[in-house]
Amino acid sequence: MEKQAKRSLPEARTYTVEQIAAILGIGRTSAYKLVKKEKFKTVRIGYSIRISKKSFDEWLENMEL
Repeated sequence: MEKQAKRSLPEARTYTVEQIAAILGIGRTSAYKLVKKEKFKTVRIGYSIRISKKSFDEWLENMEL
């Protein structure tokens, strides 16, 4: 029998609200406020919100920290 090559999952292209909160070092409520202000591209899947990694990373890089 041949061993089947393990398929690796594709790299995630989205963040969760909890992930952006952790990246920014802020609370979930503040992260949800950013999402509501439409600072980056988001998509709703049922009750879940996913944030485009590309648009979030670009937004973060353009912030004057």
